[in-house]
Amino acid sequence: MSAAAPAVIGVHDGHNASAALVRDGRVELALQEERFSRVKNQGDVPVRAFGEARGLLSDQTTPLVALNGLYMNYGQWRRETILDDYARSAGWASRVKQPFKDSLVDRFYRRSKAKQREKNLAALGDAADHAIAVEHHLAHASAAYYTCPWRGDGRKTLVLTCDGSGDRLSATVSLGEGNRIERIASVSEHDSIGRLYAVVTRWLGMAPLEHEYKVMGLAPYVASDGRARRAADRFTELFEFAPGGLSWRRRSGVPSMYSAQGLFDRLLRNERFDLIAAGAQGFIEFMLTRWVRNAIRETGVARVACSGGVFMNVKANLALLAIPELENLYVFPSCGDESNSIGAACYVAAGAGQAIEPLGPIYYGAQITDREVETALEANPASRRLRAYFSPAIEALTAKKLAEGAIVARACGAVEFGARALGNRSILARADSPEAVRVINQMVKNRDFWMPFAPSVLAERSGDYYDKPKPVESPYMMFAFPSRAQKRAVFAAAQHPYDFTTRPHEVREQHNPSYYRLLKEYEALTGEGIVLNTSFNLHGEPIVYRAADALDVFLRSGLEHMALGNWWIEKSGK
Repeated sequence: MSAAAPAVIGVHDGHNASAALVRDGRVELALQEERFSRVKNQGDVPVRAFGEARGLLSDQTTPLVALNGLYMNYGQWRRETILDDYARSAGWASRVKQPFKDSLVDRFYRRSKAKQREKNLAALGDAADHAIAVEHHLAHASAAYYTCPWRGDGRKTLVLTCDGSGDRLSATVSLGEGNRIERIASVSEHDSIGRLYAVVTRWLGMAPLEHEYKVMGLAPYVASDGRARRAADRFTELFEFAPGGLSWRRRSGVPSMYSAQGLFDRLLRNERFDLIAAGAQGFIEFMLTRWVRNAIRETGVARVACSGGVFMNVKANLALLAIPELENLYVFPSCGDESNSIGAACYVAAGAGQAIEPLGPIYYGAQITDREVETALEANPASRRLRAYFSPAIEALTAKKLAEGAIVARACGAVEFGARALGNRSILARADSPEAVRVINQMVKNRDFWMPFAPSVLAERSGDYYDKPKPVESPYMMFAFPSRAQKRAVFAAAQHPYDFTTRPHEVREQHNPSYYRLLKEYEALTGEGIVLNTSFNLHGEPIVYRAADALDVFLRSGLEHMALGNWWIEKSGK
């Protein structure tokens, strides 16, 4: 690779906006704008995240800028706006406009949105003047393919994307080989199974694009009920696979998924809420597993890399791992649209001749320093109520407090990218304490009663706690696995209480030396290398970013203990 290969900053300027930097083939930064604004799922132009990426380059370096998608609808990211959009999908106007998509009128609409986007991107300065737009599903595919762990060994990779929609598509099948991705099939947004799952989420009174994981968590309670299987069949009967099985489409008479609210009102009326959730989950697992099996059969390629919001469904990913024909599976971390800043940057960087490295750890941005902690404590008058002291052995102290039964918030080092807490912005507790779940919910999380928590586990001990259909690694919490019966009691608080699956964060020393050290200290005290790990944030707010954010959440919550950098902080002098 040429030493002059340009740095590339990727930009996602939609729901949950983000920016990423790829330099010399390495993903060097990825940050969501919500971390700065403190507004969950902050959308539109990620000015501050872009500024962080630009700040890592010299003033003389002019980066390439890669955009997620060929156009973008601004102002569509707030929960209230999304709920209104789903409500309108039941109306006459929504049904009328669907046939115009992909028409001459629609192409004019998209060009006008692209022009408006250019004006909005002026907020990023001159660097965005010649931005390169990367088609939405190509950005998803690029994130999955270019960063997968086995790329570069000379063999092909099957690359799948699946989400609600982007650039009028909802799913694609591609083959990745060398530095190229070749698309061989696609699915229209009208036939979107991701949109179906989101519509069901809304029908159940929850927020689409945000609460699909709640539907997944509710499903196991009645999944074995025959009525749930019948509900899944009703969803499945809306679609049919095309010849060869690489794509699917709606059956004749079924409306676009973007104007199907009325259909679902009729389909789901008088059905019990938990059976609907189980039916939607069974449907998504059936569709994805059949699709993957078809694609493996048709292409002869059994190594699969995936991205797109549907693959945030860890139970569906577990079903994919159980496919006998599948050799290996890689799911890009936090693979909703926020990750498309990385995907767009990878695509443009690869086109410029850079050999993209496998992903590795995903902790980015400036680290929390001890001086930053001191400044935050000094600046917040409420800190006078706290007991705070510097501890050069903060990992050992945190492990000791956890072993004693304390619940500890931890904000140390750089921040993890995406929706899943990976130890550096986490709330931790003993994994064998179901009481900790109740206390954490009362203190800060307010989770629905059926929702499980997840664990962090020493990677070398993962086999003690759960089984894997395939020997995949799980450093990003993108898979669920069935727990081992003989070990369920020691992490009862960090698995699903009904089906006993768990969504682990496997911790390796090379990924996060400090957090690994904490878990080893805990193991030495308790004999177990596993703790409960949930994100450090108040309900409805983003994960904390800087020391001041962590201190603010700590003070506004019922949390009593916090490891902030190398500082130990307690309330009430405890």
